[in-house]
Amino acid sequence: MPFWQTSNNPSSSSTTTSSSSTSYMHNVHHQSQSIHSVDRSVPQSSATVSSVAKSLLPTRRRLRLDPPNKLYFPYEPGKQVRSAITIKNTCKSHVAFKFQTTAPKSCYMRPPGGILAPGESIIATVFKFVEPPENNEKPTDQKSRVKFKIMSLKVQGEMDYVPELFDEQRDQVAVEQILRVVFLDPDRNSPAMDKLKRQLAEAEAALEARKKPPEETGPRVAGEGLVIDEWKERRERYLAKQQVEGVVVDSV
Repeated sequence: MPFWQTSNNPSSSSTTTSSSSTSYMHNVHHQSQSIHSVDRSVPQSSATVSSVAKSLLPTRRRLRLDPPNKLYFPYEPGKQVRSAITIKNTCKSHVAFKFQTTAPKSCYMRPPGGILAPGESIIATVFKFVEPPENNEKPTDQKSRVKFKIMSLKVQGEMDYVPELFDEQRDQVAVEQILRVVFLDPDRNSPAMDKLKRQLAEAEAALEARKKPPEETGPRVAGEGLVIDEWKERRERYLAKQQVEGVVVDSV
């Protein structure tokens, strides 16, 4: 309850009190209407706040990266060096990925993109030419000059990867991570350098395995596409034998 102001005129006290009471009841009624109006607007405002909050939430990751936000390169000025990153699909659907870089003339990726099945992983190799330092610049000063970006896109099942997928469905593309470059001393043992060597070795082994021709499960191929199987070989031997026997009979 607010404090009421006291009047010095006795004769007008009752009138003042009545007027004040009427004003108070009017204020209470007006406040009650305002409260009901606010209550009715709460669901709409809550829905608005909820939609705004969802739009501000970060996009759920479709890929798991290792390393998660860096690309480590051995620092060898004037040479082309390599880095590696493991990319794993953590979704229940097929996901396409694509690399981008701020230095396309001096960097390239193998593969530059691809499609991963649910739970599938791949080790991508990143190649970079290391420019010689200028003005006695330290290697660590160059780590933020070149950056890489990995994008993802959900696709419908198995299909051939083409970069145009990301242009055709641009509104569905998500930026997974911005990767910055970090140089390592190749002559100094460190956990990051040891891990990089292991990843590069695994990437090379996987590449060699993909180059090997698939194991033959069907008919053997000999010469220039001549298909030979056991049944045909037996049949040819049988016909040859029949011809020999026929020649012998005729001569007799």
